[in-house]
Amino acid sequence: MLATTILDTNWMGRPRSIAAALLESDGHRAIIDPGPASVLPRLRQQLDSRGIGVSDLNAILLTHIHLDHAGATGALIKENPNLEVYVHKAGMLHLANPSKLLASAERLWPGELGHLFGETLPVPFGNLRMLEGGETLSLGSRHVEVVYTPGHAAHHVSYFDSSDGTAFVGDTTGFHIAGEPFVVPLAPPPDIDLEIWYASLEAIAARHPARLFLTHFGYSKDPATHIAEYRENMQRWADLAAKILRSTRDERGGRDAFVRAASSEIEKHLTGAQAEHYIFNCGLHLTWLGLARYHRKRAEAAVTPGTRPTPLP
Repeated sequence: MLATTILDTNWMGRPRSIAAALLESDGHRAIIDPGPASVLPRLRQQLDSRGIGVSDLNAILLTHIHLDHAGATGALIKENPNLEVYVHKAGMLHLANPSKLLASAERLWPGELGHLFGETLPVPFGNLRMLEGGETLSLGSRHVEVVYTPGHAAHHVSYFDSSDGTAFVGDTTGFHIAGEPFVVPLAPPPDIDLEIWYASLEAIAARHPARLFLTHFGYSKDPATHIAEYRENMQRWADLAAKILRSTRDERGGRDAFVRAASSEIEKHLTGAQAEHYIFNCGLHLTWLGLARYHRKRAEAAVTPGTRPTPLP
């Protein structure tokens, strides 16, 4: 039996914010992106309603190590020490010792990590399984291809399920809820690289998936249109960030101008509570920081050809 189930983790009491995916195949059970530790009670509840306990899980597949995707992993292993955790090689050490990951996150959400994400526990190194891209994972009778898809993060991979054509793309194709008309870019610092990101979008599109599974949130059933729209929106917001950077050196003023413009664009496509939900979830101030850093890195590289700053976790 093959089954794929969306688990709505109800992050911050809000449905349709962070989705985990449960993959079942001939008794093998894997979760793609379990979410942050703050949603563990809800995740357990979702599993329990299907007659599954944490001890029944076999594997966790991480698209990348950001806390909203991977923060619960260490706590799940504490409950089930036999879990295998698949993650790109660039993220392995930061899961085993999350101090730098947490320090980086603290700079983005000062004083809020516990409230937003709960306690992020280290993942024992023995549970980690290194990915580079190009692997095929056998999960029961299900075969999942791993593709390296950086751009949003240097440690980002996507998973392609050959059984039904689903591509589990993490944050590579943004925030979008089925049936709603806008795809919002997600571009937090420090790894944003648009040229690499666009190549990752092309790699996803080239595999002609039947549908995309977005951690934020759920299925998108027209991948080609979704990807084209996402690239267009991302480039427009990147151009907006560049324009603001040219017009002001006031960091706070630049951030506020970007957030106002991005919020206004969302509100043209969505109304009322829907627009507020997108704006709350998408961290527009983080996308400003990520795109501003991207443009500044490009400017530095133009001044000193051949240099490329080392990304933080």
